[in-house]
Amino acid sequence: MALKELEVKYAAIRSRAYKLTDGGGLHLLVQPNGSKLWRMKYRFAGKEKLLSFGKYPDVPLAAARTKRDEARACLAEGRDPGVVLAEEQDVAERTFEKVARAWHANRVEGLNAAHARRVISRMESDVFPAIGHRPLTEISVTEILAMIRKIEARGALDISRRANQCVSQVYRFAIANGWARENPTVHLLGALKPRPRVKHMARVPLQEVPDLVRAIASYDGEDGSRRRDRTRDAMMFTLLTWARTGEVRFAVWGEIENLDGKQPAWRVPAERMKKKREHLVPLSSQAVLILKRRMELTKVKPGGFIFPGDREETAMSENTMLYGCYRMGYRSRQTIHGFRALASTWANESQSYRSDWIELALAHVEDDTVRAAYNSAQHFAQRAGMLQDWGDYVDACGSPEKDCATSSGVDRNDISDVHERRLGGVDRRGNLRLVQQSVETGDNIIKFPGRSRCGEN
Repeated sequence: MALKELEVKYAAIRSRAYKLTDGGGLHLLVQPNGSKLWRMKYRFAGKEKLLSFGKYPDVPLAAARTKRDEARACLAEGRDPGVVLAEEQDVAERTFEKVARAWHANRVEGLNAAHARRVISRMESDVFPAIGHRPLTEISVTEILAMIRKIEARGALDISRRANQCVSQVYRFAIANGWARENPTVHLLGALKPRPRVKHMARVPLQEVPDLVRAIASYDGEDGSRRRDRTRDAMMFTLLTWARTGEVRFAVWGEIENLDGKQPAWRVPAERMKKKREHLVPLSSQAVLILKRRMELTKVKPGGFIFPGDREETAMSENTMLYGCYRMGYRSRQTIHGFRALASTWANESQSYRSDWIELALAHVEDDTVRAAYNSAQHFAQRAGMLQDWGDYVDACGSPEKDCATSSGVDRNDISDVHERRLGGVDRRGNLRLVQQSVETGDNIIKFPGRSRCGEN
């Protein structure tokens, strides 16, 4: 006989557990401690099995009967309801956060450590609070879009796109493991706000590089010769090495290698690089000369700054070089970071250097598994030749008697000729007078030799 709600509600507590049968295998197990548990006996493949539907009153009589009917329907279809119920429970427990952490753990060893931390931090900050608790297969497109819109609302459009990419990758990982059937992010194509236009750092045209170089060479925009020397040398060194401002500001003598040898280099540690990978910078003869000049003007010790601040033990201020550009009259026209764009344009327009040499010289290395085998010394000889050509070009542009630029800002024939001469085994070093001290006036200035044309000894 079927149970009634009141029978279930007021079932007496006994010293031993007993059952109240409802029919179709469903019964209520009443425990001596007063708990009441729904159970269902059934047979599958010749074996007797038991299902648990939960605790009364959390699961009322009507709900227990519904679960029983669903189980019997599975049996009628030839499926084991116990297996089906376990799968449903797994799905309910397989939340987005749980799967996302499994996805991250699966790939973390192939990622740069800093990048791996940024990825999971982005998920913890923006994604998990919105959909992390939800079962993976129950999350709708609108829920994901709502999460993205919150990020967009604070103006973080790049982060919103990265968050969407991470969610998509989690679903692809889940599909591959059989935990999901579709990726809802594919329906967001066209729904996200477009990326803002990239604002490139200001830089002058290549045709104006000679004026810029001469302005740096004659820089006198600060009180005190020590400050002027440091700022001028730092700007010129940054221009010659294609380095970022922060990399130059915190450069220490212990990072300089083989200064008097055939392959002088500056080894920038990973922690100071944007991509968190060590960067090996070949030093042109002009850059070497600046470093030797700095050795005469600063206290040289392994941990000492090459371009110190007002005190030897502190780094140069963040805006020192930028303000130097302002004092030279280049406000809104040229930034220190824009030096990199000048060098990149020069190298690309010369058509003498491979793009991967240029990208490596700029430390443009992508964060993906394809780049996992990145080697800081890769193409060192080729990059050294390219930076020496650049140093010679800058050296020649510093002469007030020369016109180093064609209509494109580069004398293509001259640069190609230099490149070919180096490949032919001729080491072209310039005349090494990029940095000198004027004995007659007592002023420390950067001087350039007179030449008949750009790039000619």
